[in-house]
Amino acid sequence: MPKILTEPQLDFSNVLIRPKRSTMTSRSEINLNRTIDMRCGRKWSGVPIIAANMDTTGTFEVYETLANHGCVTALHKFYTKEDFIEYQSSKVLDPNLFMVSTGISNDDYDRLISIMEVVDCNWICVDIANGYIPRLVEFCKILREKYPNKMIVAGNVATREMVEELIINGMVDVVKIGIGPGSACTTRLKTGVGVPQLSAILDCADAAHGCRGRIIADGGITCPGDMAKAFGAGADFVMMGGQFAGHDQNPGDVIEENGKKMKLFYGMSSKQAMVKHYGKMNNYRSSEGRELKIPYKGDLNNTIEDYLGGVRSTCTYIGAREIKDMAKCTTFLLTNQQLNKHFV
Repeated sequence: MPKILTEPQLDFSNVLIRPKRSTMTSRSEINLNRTIDMRCGRKWSGVPIIAANMDTTGTFEVYETLANHGCVTALHKFYTKEDFIEYQSSKVLDPNLFMVSTGISNDDYDRLISIMEVVDCNWICVDIANGYIPRLVEFCKILREKYPNKMIVAGNVATREMVEELIINGMVDVVKIGIGPGSACTTRLKTGVGVPQLSAILDCADAAHGCRGRIIADGGITCPGDMAKAFGAGADFVMMGGQFAGHDQNPGDVIEENGKKMKLFYGMSSKQAMVKHYGKMNNYRSSEGRELKIPYKGDLNNTIEDYLGGVRSTCTYIGAREIKDMAKCTTFLLTNQQLNKHFV
């Protein structure tokens, strides 16, 4: 018989962060850098914000911009060994600030091995839409044996049981959290499956930290306030796709429609992505991603600085001197309305 869980499940739009007394007088006092101990024995240092490994955001050009701010780029899994060799012939990749992404097929494994032979990278991101299939844990075990000292990310999931399974039995360092919250994702529409993102972060962070793992809150960010809420809920890293799309540094031409400038952005489970990378979309599946024309945003640096500024401001409101303190300084308030939309 189907079960119904009656405890409310919350998204970013359902809460606000309650302000508290603070001893800080300026946003400039806030330290957004973190040093994070990983299960593999490494320490990672930087600003824990990640560009999603979508082919419109997880690119070398986006990496160059984010690296200047100490942020990470999860490069998309369609780059080849030759692409990395060509890029490195003229430029240097910081091994702590990019991820090599992979699927879980035998071909994906072979491609990953070939890339890791020619690049110095401390991160591996194992990325599939449905992190609940047994092959994901098996694949992560194989990777851990091959790369005992690399930081391994795996996902996506949205419940504590699978977080614990991936960390304990899959031996991964970081689990990517989010089923369907992304702006270009239609998984919830097509399947009815998902967990509201704030509740998923709260539950999964508690599970991960209990077994010395970490989480990435992946998707659902619409503004700097949402990012602050994700950190406040216990996320160690926050990953964004749509908010990092539509800039000069993203691939694709600027399109003009009715006097407005736009750029193309699409989900990696969309028909557009399937046809582009695999030549077709198999008839046993449906598209679980949207193809969008989003407003052209100009220089990506401006967006990054807006988000960093927003998180710093949150910290001054709640008395958190460092980004790592946000979770213990955050109290959420349930709300029916966040914004005055009189002029919207």
